Amino acid sequence: MWSCMRVIGEAGQILFSCFYEEFGPVFMQEPDDVIFPLESDEKKVMMNCEARGNPPPTYSWFVNGTEVDAETDYRYNFIDGNLIITNASEITDFGKYQCKAENSYGIILSRDALLQFAYLGAFSAKTRGGVSVREGQGVVLMCTPPPHSPEIIYSWVFNEFPSFVAEDSRRFISQETGNLYISKVQRSDVGSYICLVKNTVTNARVLSPPTPLTLKTDGEAHRHTAPLAVHFPTSVLSAKGVTVRLECFALGNPVPTITWRKINGNIPKKARLRKSQAVLEIPNIQLEDSGTYECKAENPRGGTAFKGHLQVYTLPQWTRMINDTQMDSGEKLQWECKATGRPRPTYRWLRNGSPLTPQVLTLLHRTLTDSGMYQCVAENKYGAIYSNAELKILASAPVFIPNPMRVIATLGKDVSLECKPRRTLKKRALYTCYAQQQFIPQFVSVIYNMCAPSRVEVTVGESVVLSCKATHDTSLDVAFQWLFNQKPINFQQDGGHFEYIQTVRARSSTVDLMIRSILLKHAGKYGCRAQTSADTVFAEAELLVRGPPGPPGVVIVEEITDTTATLSWTRGLDNHSPISTYNLQARSPFSLGWQTVRTDPDPVTGDMESAMAVELNPWVEYEFRVVASNAIGTGDPSSPSRSVRTKEAVPSVAPANVSGGNGRRHELVISWEPVSEEFQNGEGFGYIVAFRANGTRGWKEKMVTSADSTTYKYRDETFPPLTPFEVKVGVYNNKGDGPFSKVVTVYSAEGEPREAPSDVKASSISSSEIRVTWKPPNPGPGRPRGYEVCAVTAKNETSMVLTGLEGNSVYLITVKGFNSIGQGPASAAITAKTRKAPPAQPPSNLMWIQEGNNVSLSWDPVKAKDNESDVIGYMVLVRQEGRGHNQVTRTINPSTMLSLPEGGTYIIEVRAISEGGEGAVSSQIRVVTSSGELGRVSGLSSQPSALLPDL
Repeated sequence: MWSCMRVIGEAGQILFSCFYEEFGPVFMQEPDDVIFPLESDEKKVMMNCEARGNPPPTYSWFVNGTEVDAETDYRYNFIDGNLIITNASEITDFGKYQCKAENSYGIILSRDALLQFAYLGAFSAKTRGGVSVREGQGVVLMCTPPPHSPEIIYSWVFNEFPSFVAEDSRRFISQETGNLYISKVQRSDVGSYICLVKNTVTNARVLSPPTPLTLKTDGEAHRHTAPLAVHFPTSVLSAKGVTVRLECFALGNPVPTITWRKINGNIPKKARLRKSQAVLEIPNIQLEDSGTYECKAENPRGGTAFKGHLQVYTLPQWTRMINDTQMDSGEKLQWECKATGRPRPTYRWLRNGSPLTPQVLTLLHRTLTDSGMYQCVAENKYGAIYSNAELKILASAPVFIPNPMRVIATLGKDVSLECKPRRTLKKRALYTCYAQQQFIPQFVSVIYNMCAPSRVEVTVGESVVLSCKATHDTSLDVAFQWLFNQKPINFQQDGGHFEYIQTVRARSSTVDLMIRSILLKHAGKYGCRAQTSADTVFAEAELLVRGPPGPPGVVIVEEITDTTATLSWTRGLDNHSPISTYNLQARSPFSLGWQTVRTDPDPVTGDMESAMAVELNPWVEYEFRVVASNAIGTGDPSSPSRSVRTKEAVPSVAPANVSGGNGRRHELVISWEPVSEEFQNGEGFGYIVAFRANGTRGWKEKMVTSADSTTYKYRDETFPPLTPFEVKVGVYNNKGDGPFSKVVTVYSAEGEPREAPSDVKASSISSSEIRVTWKPPNPGPGRPRGYEVCAVTAKNETSMVLTGLEGNSVYLITVKGFNSIGQGPASAAITAKTRKAPPAQPPSNLMWIQEGNNVSLSWDPVKAKDNESDVIGYMVLVRQEGRGHNQVTRTINPSTMLSLPEGGTYIIEVRAISEGGEGAVSSQIRVVTSSGELGRVSGLSSQPSALLPDL
């Protein structure tokens, strides 16, 4: 692409300065390794590739060295440089992918990207045979995992899900073999074992058929030495910077102790011993950590040792790269690239994607044909890196084709002549063009003059008036037209912002264009055309709209660590107000939308195009975007970057609300709030539960491998109930151990009550109720939570009422305390007798006399039978009709005086009262109260009654 500037020479000739801006392809994004879940609902794989260049590059793809043909295979599709694979399968699509970008200046190849597929098959449904061993003997239970990709995590279930096997010095689960190793079998190990595997990418889980473990009945196994059942390989290869885990576990009786050492050196201080020392874990492995490591298993009967060599490799890294170069034809070029790596890298060269042979590229007497894109590739068996550069060989002077032009000009206006050479390869070279006039044009201007502003600056939201005035011959009619960016303005369609105002005077006309509530899109060139039947004159004004900046260009994540991300971007439009600052924003699955992040430097000034986002959380997927601001305001954000995950780090957040208690006898139950996935900081997250009895020194530590766990139960029949323990819960992941929570005191489970309640007493309340009271037992480790008195009490009370009993009957009563563990001993038995039943005969022959609101009521006395309680009084119940509340009056006589409120209807009933309770109820009578009237007999009464005559 050529750009030219017009210059007037000393002799008045017209000169042009031209420069060339084309260049070869440069990668902006190369494909990354992809692990695609086969069970994904998306069913599409995207391999990313993006390059810039001028002319814009075209793309092609290779899989395992063969070019992808999207025209014949419908499963392949290109979107810009990206390759989309529909209905991808492991059989047809697994392999290495490479992107090729090319334009007229050359070809470059991307690094290789490996496409793998994640899946987890099912275990064989075949029933597994049982395993039978003697008590004290060692055993290995085989997992035999199903087909899978990539790695899986092993755990074992005991009897039923989710009761997981807890690893300790006696039990070990190998993450290499998946097998469960029990060093010394105990009776408590008898049961059914199920291997559970989890895919690290898809999180899918499957369970194996159960493997029964039983004990032989021919005696216990003799004590024996400690043979190694599982150990790390003789040679271990590891990439620099990852976490290495070396396993070593032995069977033996007594249970062996595992120790580690490094031959001819010390084990790194950062190393950690896991799973009762069965795993040596070295985080962030470095070259100096290489060497020979030994594990040794020992018990009193003997020991066994194993040695293996750990070797750390590194991918190639550049120490010298090649750069874009331009040279004159015939000059000598020497390019050299260097890289470090273990093993030492080898080199190869590519020109426009095709191989060259030397390690140091030397080109003699270069010609135009040597121009192109060159790549130096440094590689060892663990990976390859590419350094790209463009070589331009400069040609001789440009060639011009004779190009006579016909120029139409307006009187008094400048004229521009195009200067376009046919070909040159020299970048930004300066040339002089001469224009020769071959004829004298004639200019006719019927419109004498036209005035219009040349440049106007406004701010978003303001309004402006552009005025166009033409002086012309009075004999001619003038037509005006406003144009925006060379297109006529449609005032009906754009009437919300544009208004046309015309004023006509003698020898001049004025047309104003009013633009209201200006937006950024209104920036551009506004032209006013004045036209008569004989001539046309055109004037143009540029409207600059100042506003908030436009969105920045593509955001690229240059480098990622555990807590930082280095971002770069390209400047967007400043919209005629300089960009003052940039704001970096991030979004993760745990954030509420986009959040501003802290940066280094702070602030990020408007002249910068790169900055570092800091204080990120490790092992979290982030997207980033950039927002620009200026004096006018804050603009729209850039498009989000590709999603990237920060590196792993040691956890930094301890579990909260550590507590515990309760549980079964001889259990210590410890609970906590799980740490959110946002703060787990890496794979392999779990908890370290540490506890010790009060007054003791050494901490017992147990690993809980599930990140979702909230409790841990430790059982030991040696410690008594309610033993106080100091407890703390820590965190760990593949990078190392994190912090512990604060130490809290947690009590083990209590035992059942050991003493019986004392001073038990019982007294009869009625014919169906007995009140029982007692004193609680002395305080102890088996504190009662309630009592059982021929029924279960709901609370820790010391009295209760037994109901629903038969009258005139003798009951034998004991009291027991109980809690969550069980029942305590019963108290000495006592006897209590319920009272006789109340009279079954209700009061009869109710009679009453009413004077105003006063009612005199009487009835025949009730006589108790021999098996009934004696009558000790009567209870009169009065309630207003339509309401549920009773007014109760008690009397020892078979009569009473009632005072009722005015204006109501009242229902009256009578019951006998005895030691055995309340007797049967009489029939009802109804009394109506109103001023100056006597009550009337209600039809509800079935008993004989007396009705007084009206007075």
